[in-house]
Amino acid sequence: MDSHVHRSIAPTPSWVTLPIQSKPYPTLLTFLDQRFPFVGREVWKQRLIDGKIHNQHGTPLSLHSPYQPQMRLCYFREVADEPHIPFEEHILFQDDDILVADKPHFLPVTPSGHYVNECLLHRLHRRTGNMELVPAHRLDRETAGIVLFSCRKSSRNPCAALFRNSTIDKCYEAIAIRREKRAETDRQQWFIENRIVRGEPWMRFRNTEGVINARSRIQLIGEQHGYEKFALQPLTGKTHQLRLHM
Repeated sequence: MDSHVHRSIAPTPSWVTLPIQSKPYPTLLTFLDQRFPFVGREVWKQRLIDGKIHNQHGTPLSLHSPYQPQMRLCYFREVADEPHIPFEEHILFQDDDILVADKPHFLPVTPSGHYVNECLLHRLHRRTGNMELVPAHRLDRETAGIVLFSCRKSSRNPCAALFRNSTIDKCYEAIAIRREKRAETDRQQWFIENRIVRGEPWMRFRNTEGVINARSRIQLIGEQHGYEKFALQPLTGKTHQLRLHM
């Protein structure tokens, strides 16, 4: 490993639970490599050798530690030369229970991919000094918008329940390129419903046949110079739902 490469390390740990599966069990290295293929097998191997991965009891794990279904693995995300995102978030409201932030484009809500410290959560940790902040929902990294945070443990479940019970109305705007000339009689509103499932690799999602689990309303609200502007209202909260429905 190049000692001159600047490495960013997340200030808070990440967790992953080993799923129940049939024997023979994979090695921890094989599981981590398959679950997080973009990290790289050699990186996971070195982290296990260096004792950087622990179980839920704080015991360091090694290359020879056995796979135990439902054991929780704890580690700190690391990336080399983390990109700086030159857009600022804004706190719109804050009290003892909740914080509402305006997230800029390209800033992830939580550590993800090549970003560990450049995320909304850790920026707000540093700004407020409150390490109990937890987002009640997510926005994609490329999406700008409002994110609700719980400020303390007692407000986490009530905040999450607002989204879980669909009592929050969400509306987004999107720009799309028009592929062909639209006739004046063409429809301007759509109700999209289908099934969205994980794809390959596991963090990607796709439309598929089956029981419906994703619904969105889409309305054309403007067009200019070959571009169209849409208002998007997700009625469910599947990952990448609006992109897939568009």
